[in-house]
Amino acid sequence: MGLLDAILGRSKPVRPDLDQLFAVPSAALTLQAATGFTPTGRGSVCFAGVEGGGFARLQEDVRELLDADTERGGIPVEFSRDAYGYTWLLATHPADDTAGLVNDLHAVNTMLQDGGFGPHLLCSLIGFRAAEGADGRSLALVYLYKRGTFYPFAPLPGDAEKRDNQLELQVRGALGDDLRVEKDLSRWFPVWGAPGL
Repeated sequence: MGLLDAILGRSKPVRPDLDQLFAVPSAALTLQAATGFTPTGRGSVCFAGVEGGGFARLQEDVRELLDADTERGGIPVEFSRDAYGYTWLLATHPADDTAGLVNDLHAVNTMLQDGGFGPHLLCSLIGFRAAEGADGRSLALVYLYKRGTFYPFAPLPGDAEKRDNQLELQVRGALGDDLRVEKDLSRWFPVWGAPGL
């Protein structure tokens, strides 16, 4: 960054650090101890779809890589498109295999990035559920690809699109030493209806 950039308040964008995803399994233990939320074994990657054969082939490569264990009982990945036109890839593992889930999400992000589609990556999320009898409360740790940071997203149970801000702030406090948490709360975007949540 040059002197002119510093004077004008410009900064270089944060480079994605996909290895931050590998901190999630230990953060999941901290989260469970602090809040009682446990991993669901479901996670997803969101990206803006691109037309063209190169992107379609890359999507098939991702599917082949992650579905390689379906013959041994693995659950196939699912692709879906949301109301805003974004594509979601949903990966599912046993609830106690957070490390395997994170490996899959990291592989998807890496393949898209290395294939030249990094600018189209938006976020990845890992789903959590409250303990039994807690009204089906869910929580996601969302990784912002372009910021290299995480934030918690906690929708309130029911159909209304409302968030449990108190829980989100509690999770931020609990995971501050485990994950690089996004400091700018205006970037804690809601991901209503995201696969894996």
